[in-house]
Amino acid sequence: MSDAESDAAFEGVIGRYLHESIPWWPRPVEAEPGSPNFLIIVLDDVGFAHLGCYGSPIETPNMDRLAAAGVRYTNFHVPPVCAASRASLLTGRNHHSVGMGNNPNWNSGFPRGRGAISPAAATLAQMLQSNGYSTFAVGKWHQAPIAETSAVGPFHNWPLQKGFERYYGFLDSLTDHFEPVLTEDNHHRPRPEGEGYHLSEDLVDQSISMVRNQRSLMPEKPFFLYLAFGACHAPLQAPPEWLAKYRGRFDRGWDVERQEVYERQLELGIIPPGTELAPRNDDVLPWDELSAEDQRVSARFQEAFAAMLDHTDAQIGRLLDYLESIGELENTLTILVSDNGAKAGSPTGTFIVNYNQIPVDHSVNLPNIDKIGGPDSHSFSAYGWSQVGNTPLKRYKINTHGGGVRVPMIVSWPARIKDAGATRSQFHHMTDVTPTIIELLDLEAPATYQGARQMPIHGTSMAYTFDQPRAPTRKRTQYFETAGHRAIWHEGWKAVAYHEPATDFEADQWELYHLDEDFSESQDLALEYPPKLRELVERWWVAAGLYDILPLDTRLDGTLSLPPPPGTPAEQRRLRCYAGIAHIPSNAAPDTRNRSYTITAAIERETADDDGVIVARGGITGGYSFFIQGGRLIFEYNHQPGRTRIVSEADVPTGRASVSIRFEKTGDLTGEASPHIDGALVGGGRIAGTFAGLVAIEGLDIGQDSKTAVSDLYRAPFAFGGIIHHVDFELGDDQTDPDQAR
Repeated sequence: MSDAESDAAFEGVIGRYLHESIPWWPRPVEAEPGSPNFLIIVLDDVGFAHLGCYGSPIETPNMDRLAAAGVRYTNFHVPPVCAASRASLLTGRNHHSVGMGNNPNWNSGFPRGRGAISPAAATLAQMLQSNGYSTFAVGKWHQAPIAETSAVGPFHNWPLQKGFERYYGFLDSLTDHFEPVLTEDNHHRPRPEGEGYHLSEDLVDQSISMVRNQRSLMPEKPFFLYLAFGACHAPLQAPPEWLAKYRGRFDRGWDVERQEVYERQLELGIIPPGTELAPRNDDVLPWDELSAEDQRVSARFQEAFAAMLDHTDAQIGRLLDYLESIGELENTLTILVSDNGAKAGSPTGTFIVNYNQIPVDHSVNLPNIDKIGGPDSHSFSAYGWSQVGNTPLKRYKINTHGGGVRVPMIVSWPARIKDAGATRSQFHHMTDVTPTIIELLDLEAPATYQGARQMPIHGTSMAYTFDQPRAPTRKRTQYFETAGHRAIWHEGWKAVAYHEPATDFEADQWELYHLDEDFSESQDLALEYPPKLRELVERWWVAAGLYDILPLDTRLDGTLSLPPPPGTPAEQRRLRCYAGIAHIPSNAAPDTRNRSYTITAAIERETADDDGVIVARGGITGGYSFFIQGGRLIFEYNHQPGRTRIVSEADVPTGRASVSIRFEKTGDLTGEASPHIDGALVGGGRIAGTFAGLVAIEGLDIGQDSKTAVSDLYRAPFAFGGIIHHVDFELGDDQTDPDQAR
C-alpha cells in the first residue's frame, strides 16, 4: 500500500489538537504465516543430459542432492533462447506476447521483439512483493534492452523496477567471469578486488548476504531469491583447480561419451525404455575422423565446460548449506532449471569467440590449449560435446527440436514434496512456473498493475504433479518459435520445422513426432499422418496470431546487426564523453559499425611518461583501443582472429593536445584509419575487416580499459596518466546495413 493509499484509508481520528486526535499506523501487506520461501536457480545453456542426476559424467553432487530430496521433471520444455526463456519464467506468459521474441540486445521494431517485458505482464517478483515477500535477484538479468543499460538508463526495465528490491549481477547476455561487467541495484560497479575472483562465487556470496540481512531483521517475512548464473554460457571459465580436476576425462571423445550417457539415462529412468538415441546431428563429425590436433583441443573445451558446471554446483551447495544452517531449507521451494539446451558452439571449439562469425580452427586453438577455460580465454565448446549435453535429443539451443527446448528441471520442497528422488513425466513449460507459485499461495494474478491492464497468465500450474506422480498432464498445447525455427506440441504430438537462414519460410519442411511414444524425436511420421501434421501446423498459425509471434523475423539469427533503437546513446551521431564516466555497455556505445567516424580527445600530459588508454571498447574477443604508449599515439583494431595496429609517426607533446583517430570508410566493412595530433596527420593504415554484428560483449571506457584488454601491448586497465578533458565521437552519415555488407 502506498503512502497516498494509506492516508486515504486513515482509520484514526484527526482533531484540532493532539489530545483530541487518535494516531493510526497502516500495517504493510503480510504473507500468510508459514508461507514458503522461493529459490529459483537458473543455469545457462545447460542441456538435458548435463547434470549427474540426468546421466552426465560431470560431477554435480549438490544439484543431485536437490533431486534426491525432490523430483526431476523429464518432460519440461522452454523457449530455446536465454532472454525469451527467462521472460516466460518471470511472467507466466509466452515470450512473444510480453515483447521478448528473442534477445534484448536489439529492438526488432515490432511488439514481439521490443527486448523488454511489457507493462501488461507483471512479473512474479512484482506479484510476490505485493503479497508480503522480500524479493532478490542475483546474476544474469537480460530482460532490459541493452541500449538502455548505461548509467543514464532509462531504468524502467531494470530488476528494481520489475519487482526486485535488491539486485546484483550483470544485465547483458553474458560477461567475463573473471572480469565481469557488474551492476548493483540501479548503478554499475567495479568487481570486488582480490586475487582468485570468480563471478559464480561472488553471486552466491551476494545471495547469502541478502538472505542473511533479511532473516536477521525480518525473520517472519518469506523471501523470493532469483539466482541466475552465467554458467555455462560462454565464456567457459573456471578456477585452475577445477580445470585440473577434469584433465584427460574426455579424451575418449564425444561418440563414446554420448552412448554411455544414453545408457545411464535408461538405467536412471530419465528416458523411457525403448527410447532411441537420436541420429547424429548433421554438423557433428565422428570423433575418429577428427585429426589428433582437433581431438586434443576439443576434449580440452569439454574439460572447461565440465569444470565450470562442477564449480557452479559447489556454489549452489554453499547456498543450500547456508539455508539449512539457518533452518530455512525445509520450507524453501527450490526450482533448478536451465534456460535452454546446450549451445551448438563451433565444429571443434573456439578459444577466443568473435561475434562476427569468423571461423576459428586448431591453428588458433592449439597454441593456446593450456589457456582454455582461464582468464585469457573466451571459449565456446564444440558441436559434438553440445550434442552429448543434449542426449538423447537432436539439435541445439535456438532450434525448436528437443535439444533446444527440453531441459533438466528439479523441484525440491522438503516440507511438502515427500516423493523424494522420483521423476515426473508430465509435459510442462517455463510459462508454468509462475502459475504454480501463484496457486501454492492461493493468489490470483492482478487484473491491473501500476495502471496497466494485465494480459492473462498463459501457463498451467504444475502443483498437482507434486502429489500425483502419474496424473496426466493438465497442459494441452504449447508453441515454440525462435529465429524462424518453429514447433507446436498438442496433446502428445509435436510438429517442428527447422529453418535455414536466408531461405523462404514456405520452403521449411515440417516434421511430425508422437512425442508421448518417441522421446527423442527419432521417427518422423509426417508422411504417415499428413492430416495430423496439417492440423498441428494450422494450430501453430493460430498460436502465431494469438501470442504476437508475427512477423516471422530472422534478423536476430546470430548476426545481432539491427540498428540501435531511438532515444538511446548509441543512436546519436555526435556525443561528448567526459573522463570518469561510468562504463558504457556495448549496445549503448556509439555505433561505429560500417561507417566513417572520428574520435577526438582533448588531453593534457604533464610528462612524457603520462601514457595510457584514452578510449577502449571491447576486450580480448574484439574491439578497438586508442591509447598512448612510449609517447606514440596508437590505434589498435582487434578483429579476432586478426589485429590491425596503427602507430603515429610522431610523439604526442606534453601539455595540452588534441589527439584523434579518423576512420574513412572505403568499402563495406573496410577503410583507412589515420591518427592526428593537434589536427596534423601523423600516420595511417588500412583496416581490412571491421565489425558487422556485435562489436564485443564488453562495452566502452574513457581513460582506461576496465575489463579484459583490447590490445596485448598493455595490461588492463592501463589507465591514462594525464588528464582527459573530454572525448568527442562524430559518426558519419555513410552507414549501410552491416549485416547486408557481411
